[in-house]
Amino acid sequence: MIRLSGRFRSALIIGGQGIRARKTRTLLSMVSLFLGVLAVVVVQLGAELAERAQLANLELQVGKDGTRQGFLSGDANSVRISQETLAGRPDATAILNLQAIIGEPDVTPVNPGAAPFDQPGMFGNYRTTCDMSGNCYSVGLDAAGVEAAVPGAAIELSLLALTGDVRQFKPFRSVAGDWLDFSSTPSLAPGLVINEEAAKGFARYQVPAEMRVVGATANPTPRIIGVVDDGNQQPTAYARADEMGNWLPTLTGGGNYGPGLQVMLAPTALDAEQLLRVRMVAAGVPAEQIHFETINARERIAKELALFRWIFLGMAGLVLLIGVAGILNVGLATVGERVEEFALRRAVGTPRSLLAGIVLAETLLTGLFTAALAIGLCAAGVSAASAIFGGQQQFLQDLVFPWEAGVAGVIAGLVAGVLGGLIPAVRAARIPIATVMRA
Repeated sequence: MIRLSGRFRSALIIGGQGIRARKTRTLLSMVSLFLGVLAVVVVQLGAELAERAQLANLELQVGKDGTRQGFLSGDANSVRISQETLAGRPDATAILNLQAIIGEPDVTPVNPGAAPFDQPGMFGNYRTTCDMSGNCYSVGLDAAGVEAAVPGAAIELSLLALTGDVRQFKPFRSVAGDWLDFSSTPSLAPGLVINEEAAKGFARYQVPAEMRVVGATANPTPRIIGVVDDGNQQPTAYARADEMGNWLPTLTGGGNYGPGLQVMLAPTALDAEQLLRVRMVAAGVPAEQIHFETINARERIAKELALFRWIFLGMAGLVLLIGVAGILNVGLATVGERVEEFALRRAVGTPRSLLAGIVLAETLLTGLFTAALAIGLCAAGVSAASAIFGGQQQFLQDLVFPWEAGVAGVIAGLVAGVLGGLIPAVRAARIPIATVMRA
């Protein structure tokens, strides 16, 4: 072991001296290899960024990994039990789906069915009507399929009533204003936090501050207190459930926009989940209808990202092979120039394995230097992107260079060094001692 260790050390020392003595050829080898190693690092980095971007979008819409969620009936009894069970718990929240129209009363909203404002008619109950001139437009229909009131200055929203702060489960990015304050006394003027799609509608249309909710005793006057990015293309507003309860004698959920009641719990809130199950069953809800699951958004995108990663790694491998060919070409030329040196070393007793190790050490060190340069360039680019674009894209905030990309770069550099130096190393080891006599 000591003898092998000494040969390895000697090969590294002599290989380093060879690199220093032939700076131009080393630079040419690094240039030919740089793009290949950089491609491998960029592919790995891109895969990590793509996973982070998709995971960030899924967290906005679905929730963070590990969160326990359940979908229950939105009847009044289920809503009451959920509110009582989760009251005052910071690690749980219930989300009640409601329908709301803000604007003039007894008119059809500009976006029937809470459709996106650039895609009218995407949601909801409507039909297309054309006049004698050939102009077509969407007409809202009521629950019975009868043409609704005339269009007017009103906007329809998906209204989510919350019993607690949902941002611990769905990390909404604040765009403007404030979030809901659950510690204050419920107001008779419900505070609303709207998403960016809803903000687009209120910026485009001027509507009165009057909100219609099915089942309300009167039309309350809402207050828009903030705007968030929730990753949802449907106009959506978030409100406190207790503030909506001031106007709704019996809170119930459901309608056209999703499940009636959604419960989200922290992984540590198992006692709340069990208590909720027991109370629901005691109230007559069948046990098989009470189902909770753990959110695992990363698993959803893992297979898709893995496929794209292997495809692009294959393309990067082709670029890396071009770099390997460059190192091989330079290595063969270098061995050809050093035939007399290697023959003399053989004549004074240098083993063939050490000669091969010297050549391999040069190519391996070249590959490692190139990998370090490519990794450093990508790390600097990641830091710059996070500093410049972190405020615009959530997945770029507090971004650090992933260690997986660094490891991939080092492995690519080592593999390229071995592949590019193997044939020159074998040729150097086979140089006969008699060559020194001919020289």
